[in-house]
Amino acid sequence: MNRSPGGDQRPVDPSALNLSGGSAQDAVRQAKRYRYWICAVIFLCYLLVFFHRLCPAVIALDIQTTFDLSDTVLGVLGSAYFYPYALLQMPTGILADSWGSRKTVATSFLVAALGALLMGLAPSLGWAVLGRVLVGAGVATVFVCNFKLLSQWFCVPRFVIMGSLFMAVGGVGALSAGVPLAWLSGLMGWRATMVAVAGFTLLMAVVAYLVVRDEPRRMGWPVLNQQLGQGRQAPGAPRAAELWAGVKEVAGARRFWPPSFWAFCITGLAFAISGLWGGPYLMEVYGLSKAAAGGVLSTFALALLAGTPVLGALANRLGRKPVLTACSGLSVAVFLVFFLFPGSLPLWLLYILFFAMCLGSVATGPLLATISKELFRIEIAGTSVGMVNLFPFLGAALLQIAMGWIISWCKATAGGSAVLAYKMMFLFALLVSAASLLFAWFLTETKPRSAAAD
Repeated sequence: MNRSPGGDQRPVDPSALNLSGGSAQDAVRQAKRYRYWICAVIFLCYLLVFFHRLCPAVIALDIQTTFDLSDTVLGVLGSAYFYPYALLQMPTGILADSWGSRKTVATSFLVAALGALLMGLAPSLGWAVLGRVLVGAGVATVFVCNFKLLSQWFCVPRFVIMGSLFMAVGGVGALSAGVPLAWLSGLMGWRATMVAVAGFTLLMAVVAYLVVRDEPRRMGWPVLNQQLGQGRQAPGAPRAAELWAGVKEVAGARRFWPPSFWAFCITGLAFAISGLWGGPYLMEVYGLSKAAAGGVLSTFALALLAGTPVLGALANRLGRKPVLTACSGLSVAVFLVFFLFPGSLPLWLLYILFFAMCLGSVATGPLLATISKELFRIEIAGTSVGMVNLFPFLGAALLQIAMGWIISWCKATAGGSAVLAYKMMFLFALLVSAASLLFAWFLTETKPRSAAAD
């Protein structure tokens, strides 16, 4: 294996990959073993992504008290994570296709660690917002880079399965942002908790750089994804013109827009509620403690853990479009119940509804990534996944602020009634989720007719 002084792998001469007999089989076995180490690291990074994304829901009222914030301003603080996350999805795809997933994730996690530290030590609202912006920017690379890595190390249908497992591990991160975070913040305070998380984020930046490798040929191993072609040289950095051509190819295709707008509506709503407004809703309307509200929000994680592998399997059997259409219908039903009975639902039903909301939205993440990869050439997989993945987080940022404005306006005009304020928030969510059915109708089916085993 050839290494540069910095520890990265130089491209291997194609002739070195013309292995035969036992040596070829050994190389394939080594590559297939090592790819699971890469998955372990990048999956653990994604656990942190979900923790950072959802932690404000449990500590929202603590932050609101610390900085004396209105609901509208709290929405602005919560959305500060999503703007850079959304805007960096397309650049992340370009970086994954050119600079490589390894360097992209390791470098960006250093930024995330700085942001979490700044959030924990923030003396004022402005510094807290800056901290959340840096966190959002820092963790924005993991999703796209993971699917770029999977496209290099796995072929269909295992790509879909590994993508579902990746999202399920994100569910563990969501779970840690529920009851464990409520307990830890009660013990240490929310500031000390964020400082500790910053340290763990820094550790993962180092581990990612040491373990992750962009693709098998950089290690001197044969290609594992046959779509890439056995005889091609390990890719170097594409030229700027090639990268821009990939962006134009994706954005100029009509088939790109329906899944993007679908994700804006459905996934954006789920992140806006589970990542911020779900906690205040449960505590203000139902009077739940921080720990009890965290328990309800933890169903979000359970839906990710259970739902993503199931949805991936259903999509492989039934097709991508029917599954996403059914998820839209489920989300409409959930928000209709919340709108009709905003303050009178039994606790057990709240658990079920929050579980269903995630199942019909965020659990589709790997499926959306698979669709965006299958819609375009594999050479621009990072770019296409990144561009589609911009929309759920742009949706979360805008919808989170809109919900904060609705809550503040209703409280100001309805005598401070929290029940009415959240009822109107759920009416807004119902209308947005209904719009997703239209986008689901125009989705392009991408399910392959057949796929080779990996």
